[in-house]
Amino acid sequence: MSSNAHTDERVKTMSAFRRSLIRPELGSMVGTVAVFAFFALFAYDSGMFNAQGVLNWSIVSAQFMIIAVGACLLMIAGEFDLSVGSMIGFAGMLIAIFSVTLGWPVWFAILLTFVICVALGALNGYIVVRTGLPSFIVTLATLFILRGFTIFLPQTLERKTIIGGIREAAEGDWLAPVFGGKIGQPLFSWLGEIGMLTVFERGNLKGQPVVDGLPMLIVWALALVAVGHFVLTRTRFGNWIFAAGGDAQAARYVGVPVNRVKILMFMFTAFCATVFAACQVFEFGSAGADRGLLKEFEAIIAVVIGGALLTGGYGSVIGAALGALIFGVVQQGLFFAGVESSLFRVFLGVILLFAVILNTYIRRIITGER
Repeated sequence: MSSNAHTDERVKTMSAFRRSLIRPELGSMVGTVAVFAFFALFAYDSGMFNAQGVLNWSIVSAQFMIIAVGACLLMIAGEFDLSVGSMIGFAGMLIAIFSVTLGWPVWFAILLTFVICVALGALNGYIVVRTGLPSFIVTLATLFILRGFTIFLPQTLERKTIIGGIREAAEGDWLAPVFGGKIGQPLFSWLGEIGMLTVFERGNLKGQPVVDGLPMLIVWALALVAVGHFVLTRTRFGNWIFAAGGDAQAARYVGVPVNRVKILMFMFTAFCATVFAACQVFEFGSAGADRGLLKEFEAIIAVVIGGALLTGGYGSVIGAALGALIFGVVQQGLFFAGVESSLFRVFLGVILLFAVILNTYIRRIITGER
């Protein structure tokens, strides 16, 4: 009897190289290399790659990354949330109203805002799974509702659409630094002392490094990417997310709690939007009714660049993070390269189209799809 007698001919072996070609991250990896190569050629002497420049595009990338993680997991589960941008503005306004207008402790304002926004995310998910309506329609309605309240509340309470004074209200608060603080100051000071970082040469800041710490915005982004990637690739719940987005009915037949998975993903997306909002209000010291405008589309684009399918069941948190990195590098890189900033979206559209075509084409070649 031959050694291949017990080999199941339905099981198709695939080399490690071929497996790597169909990974969702491929397009975003190629795009990331291309973007860095482009700006290394055209903006290498502009300050883009010194400490301050790296911090600038890292902060912008981290903003996109935070909301892209939530959007990625939700899209893999087969749903969309178009209310993310409005949720950012709404959450920031709630923090400002609770802490500045009503004078409540900032830590309580933050926690209450998280509870309200995550509950709204759960409501979105509940409506979607109970009614069977497309999440596109449900969250589009939520987008308008939240944006309307974000404008109505400050106008009614303060007669204006921007509420400031958040930094002053947060002085001495124990929770505010978790969103608006920095970590690693001793390390950055030491790097400045040994000449690894540029330091100020004059004024009150003489001798201090230009970059004096890692903003919590970046810490949150990295933490959410790490947690999202671990959950998606190393846990049973991650398998449920893929199953819910791939074939929800088949997943139900094998015991996957599809409705619960989808609702939890809507809640997580709302959580990520609230993290973004909290970091933003402490960065600017104010909340504005126009904050978060179009962020939902930017998050979806980052996820698609990262290799996720609009139909669900396929994607990668790492790919979404790389898509967000491309966002930040391109947006800031055009400024450093002296290119007209209005071309940012043109550049982004080209990268999006290239990444989607590359991912789709290679996946079809390797898997034999039509």
